[in-house]
Amino acid sequence: MAARPLVARQPNERLQALIQEAACSNAGLARRVNMCGAEHGLDLRYDKTSVARWLRGQQPRGRAPAIIAEALGRKLGRTVTIDEIGMANGKNLASGVGLQFSPTVLGAIEQVCELWRSDVGRRDFLSGTSVASSALVEPSRDWLITGADPQVARNAGARVGSSDVDAVRATTDALVELDHRYGSGHVRPVVVHYLNSVVSGLLAGSYRESVGRELFAAVARLTELAGYMAVDTGQPGLAQRYYIQALRLAQAADDRGYGGYVLAASMSHLAASLGNPREIAQLAKAAQEGARGQVTPRAEAMFCAAEARGHALLGDARSFQVVAGRALAKLEQADGAKDSGDDPSWIRHFDHAYLADELAHCHRDLGQPEQARRQAEDAIAGHPEGRVRRRAIGMLLLATAQVQQRDVDEACATGTRALELLGTLRSNRGAEYLDDFQQRLAPYREEPVVREFGARLEVQAA
Repeated sequence: MAARPLVARQPNERLQALIQEAACSNAGLARRVNMCGAEHGLDLRYDKTSVARWLRGQQPRGRAPAIIAEALGRKLGRTVTIDEIGMANGKNLASGVGLQFSPTVLGAIEQVCELWRSDVGRRDFLSGTSVASSALVEPSRDWLITGADPQVARNAGARVGSSDVDAVRATTDALVELDHRYGSGHVRPVVVHYLNSVVSGLLAGSYRESVGRELFAAVARLTELAGYMAVDTGQPGLAQRYYIQALRLAQAADDRGYGGYVLAASMSHLAASLGNPREIAQLAKAAQEGARGQVTPRAEAMFCAAEARGHALLGDARSFQVVAGRALAKLEQADGAKDSGDDPSWIRHFDHAYLADELAHCHRDLGQPEQARRQAEDAIAGHPEGRVRRRAIGMLLLATAQVQQRDVDEACATGTRALELLGTLRSNRGAEYLDDFQQRLAPYREEPVVREFGARLEVQAA
């Protein structure tokens, strides 16, 4: 048998350059890597010879490249990725990070932690606006056909207990409240840094099975929130990566209900904002199928409302009417249930005001302004003062319906109220609704009230 030809390794010039930039010796880097690994529960025993091998082109296995990147990043005072240290091992990180629905728990942890590291490091490839519909639909298929992970417990690293999970939940609740009131532009950097600096360490810790499931559930929710905030800061390409990872974390948590929520409330709404109506309905139906029998009527109502959005955007008024009726019936069932307290925290916000908001969008897209107007008015009346962004969007939906009814004076008055609320927010979503409203006013641009509204916009933008 002929001997296997030797493949010459290429020197790792990227790593060499970073070591020089960090003014770090080989022994010093090895020491830092071992210390960093210990924080993540890894017993690493590298020395200066190990670093010399890396410089000659050897690729360490497992999580070591990520630990090396983190150790160098700490020395340099900035985030460093495994691509920058030349240890991507042929993986196209620029296009792939966060887009994989990992088949293993360990792979899921590595994938989501790399996403957080790259996001904190403001990697340009994450913020692209390109969102392929297949990148949203394919993970939903994987989620549908794959059961929960058989085991998530870990025996390495710092001990993680229920109080740590409670801290993640409480932090998430506080961040949600701030996001509703001030918009994601103020809050998203805090979320991403918290995920990268605190939550990644928890995932790499030691936890028993029950705590691990709870931890993955809590992290899934916070990861989904970071995805929504990416939408609200005008980064849909980044949002899809967070949503895919939130779906994978929900599977590790053995929470089919929340997985359905990610599909229906997150991925399908992202598809809606990008004008992919077929994907909206597909994702919402996948949520209903995959979580069947495992969610409360309130969650079912939300899943149906998401499907209704897809039918409305397709112009299918008949299918919309059927599914919207189902959503209303499920919500009434939820409100009348004695066990409504069984609703998980992630769906309790979905009330009649939220459903009216969804239906206002649907009637707008179907060209039914009178129904859109009524639903928008109900939404505004039902949303509490703290839902500032939601109230502003509701007002712009109402103003749009008023334009569709040629009630331009009322539309501009409503638009002005929305403008006042948007002035307190940093929200790309709010800005998009405002742009859409402006375009609908264009045929009436010579009307005095429209010119006055335009002047208000210029003043606020100045």
